[in-house]
Amino acid sequence: MEHFMHFRVLLLLLSFGSILWLEGEASEHHDKPNFLLIMADDLGIGDVGCFGNTTIRTPHIDQLAKDGVKLTHHISAAPLCSPSRTAFMTGRYPIRSGMATIGRAPVLLWTAGSGGLPPNEITFAKVLQEEGYSTGIVGKWHLGVNCRSRDDLCHHPNNHGFDYFYGMPFTLFSECKEGHGRMIIPDVRIFIWRISEIIGLAILTVVSLRLLGLFVLSWKFILLLVLLYILCISAWYFPFQFINIWNCIIMRNGEVVEQPMALETLPRRLLNEAEGFLQRNKDNPFLLFVSFPHVHSPLFESEGFKGKSKHGLYGDNIEEMDWMTGRIVKMVEDLGLSKKTFVYFTSDHGGHVEHADSSGQIGGWNGIYKGGKAMAGWDGGIRVPGIIRWPGKLPAGKVIDKPTSLMDIFPTVVNIANGQLPTDRIIDGHDLLPLIQGEVPHSRHEFMFHYCGVDIHAVRWHPRNSDSVYKVHFFTPNFSPPGAIGCYDLLICRCYGEFVSRHDPPLVFDISRDPSESLPLSPEVEPRYSEILQRVQEVTEEHQKAVKPVPSQFTVSEIMWKPWLQPCCGTFPFCSCKESNGS
Repeated sequence: MEHFMHFRVLLLLLSFGSILWLEGEASEHHDKPNFLLIMADDLGIGDVGCFGNTTIRTPHIDQLAKDGVKLTHHISAAPLCSPSRTAFMTGRYPIRSGMATIGRAPVLLWTAGSGGLPPNEITFAKVLQEEGYSTGIVGKWHLGVNCRSRDDLCHHPNNHGFDYFYGMPFTLFSECKEGHGRMIIPDVRIFIWRISEIIGLAILTVVSLRLLGLFVLSWKFILLLVLLYILCISAWYFPFQFINIWNCIIMRNGEVVEQPMALETLPRRLLNEAEGFLQRNKDNPFLLFVSFPHVHSPLFESEGFKGKSKHGLYGDNIEEMDWMTGRIVKMVEDLGLSKKTFVYFTSDHGGHVEHADSSGQIGGWNGIYKGGKAMAGWDGGIRVPGIIRWPGKLPAGKVIDKPTSLMDIFPTVVNIANGQLPTDRIIDGHDLLPLIQGEVPHSRHEFMFHYCGVDIHAVRWHPRNSDSVYKVHFFTPNFSPPGAIGCYDLLICRCYGEFVSRHDPPLVFDISRDPSESLPLSPEVEPRYSEILQRVQEVTEEHQKAVKPVPSQFTVSEIMWKPWLQPCCGTFPFCSCKESNGS
């Protein structure tokens, strides 16, 4: 009997210990910080109230800045979507991943291209997934889908650390909205059509001459011309005439759920998906990346927002995005997760200054900063709003004016989550917490390299012994007309050849005193002029030597539309479906 009593006591002690251990494990699991990362598309830094706008209403984004830290010198690693988002996801300059153009195509152009974020790249989502986090992305991806077959999903979010994906594998283009023109390489389409016309005329000519007996050509040669004509017509017609079906699609994980997508209901569906992800994962550590399609064109015409702002559809879209941001952040608060959730808000790059329609400008405003989207040197293309809120962990209302980068989010998130940074590759971003918490007086970004495609157009230098931030421009875009703020004879500025000017000696600015980059320095007014040029040249050469060659994801063969890679619901090429809750 005594032995039995001892056994019962031992059993109770073991049970009690197990309960304590399980509670400890649950507590440790539950206490991991969450991450809510929010990115706008093509939003200019001057479009947001807390960064100087006084006519567009952004109360929810402004409140994030009041409750958190505002980064006023926050820089994108590229001035266009695909390379910028690559750098954000990986903490590395996009050229290290092959996600930098060597030709005409500056971004991925088709969901059925074979280029994209290489499978061997490591995203913050992949690291956190290994740490037990639930990871999700809602909205825009634009980093590729397939490599060799229609369902290999080698570039897809599910293959880059995201457990859940709902949204656009591509991006918003004008073709996604009926009656809004053509956006994808229109000059290439015209070129293919003209080649088709020439071949067609040649066929008519040689056949007529042959029938009249005036000129003898073999029917085999004529058949070859006919086949070439059919090929050209097919290359002109099939990829481009059905762009809204091929590119404007919605996927849930690896499945196409709407093709083409219904724009009028998309914002509400994205909001519902973001809120649903938070609700499902409220008891688990999570990382949610909300990647807004706003304010990339074509612009939404949502009920409740259309006609409400002072800046037409563009302002309406910003105010809708602000409202959606407020709803998502409120969900975090309603779930009691505010103090456990690191919230970050930004844009992928600057506003699109050239974009306009018959009613006037419908692109973004970059405030006092020169240039815009696609311009890597001028700050208007790469300086973006940056806001971080983490109640109880980070100070409220603090402003950081030291250079920081979108690439910094990768090491910041990984370090907060107690993950391991990759040791087999260069990480160009730096953990932001020491700077924000005042542990260090300077940003670790002494130098930043501003790429346009594969070329470095400018370099930013923040000397350790100075409050100045210098910018050295090797190339600048040729604005058209001269004196304009963009390339209005093109959809966007280009990075190469006749579209840029090379400066020898380079242009030098002190952007801490001249943020608009309007007054180039000279040896007469800047005692450090020669030192600045020499130091930047040396560091640029060192950086370029450290960039290892990798296969480009933007070659013609990677970019071109491939029917066998086209995501499709139904039977290809008759792809068509409508999401049941999308009406």
